[in-house]
Amino acid sequence: MTAPTAAAPTRSRACDTRGDFLLQPPDPAQRIPHPAERVPCRVDPVDLRRLDLLALLTAAGIAPSAGDRAAIAQLSVLPGSVHTALHRWLEQAYGFCR
Repeated sequence: MTAPTAAAPTRSRACDTRGDFLLQPPDPAQRIPHPAERVPCRVDPVDLRRLDLLALLTAAGIAPSAGDRAAIAQLSVLPGSVHTALHRWLEQAYGFCR
């Protein structure tokens, strides 16, 4: 990006009344697409379990240290039943609900 020159004056954002948007604002009359109609996004279940475990630990007030990332990655590879048990144990130990 180059600096503006005298030949190309810049507009002041404070004086702009059009409300510049990168995208057009949504049309209230237009229907919202059903989630099944949206762009599909496939996330690996191992990645979902890893992110979910990090979120659960954070919610419990347990900040994983740098060395814990390898352990969290290994726990995320385990089957979903193990992941469910980990969640149940942490929720019971720290007394919060999801």
